[in-house]
Amino acid sequence: MKTYKKYFQNKTIIVTGHTGFKGSWISFVLWLFGAKIVGISSYDLGLKSNYNLLKIRNKIHKEFKVDINDFDKLKSIFIKTKPDFVFHLAAQSLVSNSVTNPLKTFNTNIIGTTNILESLRFLKKKCSAVIITSDKCYLNKEIQRGYVETDVLGGIDPYSASKASAEIVFNSYFNTYFKNNKYISIATARAGNVIGGGDFSKDRIIPDVIRSITSNSTLKIRSPKSTRPWQHVLEPLRGYIDLSINLHQNFKNSGVNFNFGPRIRENFTVIEIIKMIKFRIPNLKVKIDRSFKIKESGLLRLNCKKANQILNWKPYLNTKQSINLTIDWYIDYINKKNIEELTLNQINNYFEKNNFK
Repeated sequence: MKTYKKYFQNKTIIVTGHTGFKGSWISFVLWLFGAKIVGISSYDLGLKSNYNLLKIRNKIHKEFKVDINDFDKLKSIFIKTKPDFVFHLAAQSLVSNSVTNPLKTFNTNIIGTTNILESLRFLKKKCSAVIITSDKCYLNKEIQRGYVETDVLGGIDPYSASKASAEIVFNSYFNTYFKNNKYISIATARAGNVIGGGDFSKDRIIPDVIRSITSNSTLKIRSPKSTRPWQHVLEPLRGYIDLSINLHQNFKNSGVNFNFGPRIRENFTVIEIIKMIKFRIPNLKVKIDRSFKIKESGLLRLNCKKANQILNWKPYLNTKQSINLTIDWYIDYINKKNIEELTLNQINNYFEKNNFK
């Protein structure tokens, strides 16, 4: 990890949504790189959260309980902390929640992202910002080839529409304010279905599996034939980090969008994922839930050639490896093992075995 430490040692990094699933993982990784992390989140979390299990509060430099819809407070944090890097992960990230509460989804994912971009305008120092959106930002026509970054944006549900809208706002801000800005470089990152230890959200396949096992209940799956780009959380996080370094080195790729997902051949259906999980957890009971009324796409794939060509990024874990790492994490969690130590080992093994410097 020496090269990463060279870039991030003692650098001030704002991470929005640092208390969430991906936010807590990237905060842990950046802490290992020697960064001074400034966390921004509005959530009060119980003991069962990745943030608490990994003791993220002890690993960050400063922490602000601020809603990203509060622009004045957000701007003040940016001006006071003078970040070198920004990773914007704060979001309302569940499709089901977006259907029941579309207003909160649009406020958080669109206005909140706008507030981040607006806050960046007040910085008078070099700063690279990665705005994380989603693979759901594409107008999904279930094409086989995998979406490329120039494909049409859209979304039939509020969550997908909010992420597509955030991309449009990003493009507007880049062309209006940052295209010729000598301080700020920005890009968006679109990741696939992320799995890994520490996700306790509802309506996500792995957390639902763990809840079923611990409660001795039957897992209900909604769309058994739906195909998704499943990937372990460390894969896209490395992509975000590599992208931030690229932006910091030169402004050539500022304003650009990047996909981060598994290889096309590693896209599996929900039922295929369940079969892989049952290999590790054979007593898992499953049934199809036909009462779920929210329309879900049957096929979603990402083409990540751009990230490979420009950032030299490519996925290193296959789906079975990703599932095994995830199940290992939850088994240790259920058995009350040291989760912080396990997560540290998973991060170190991932970076060292794959020869990431």
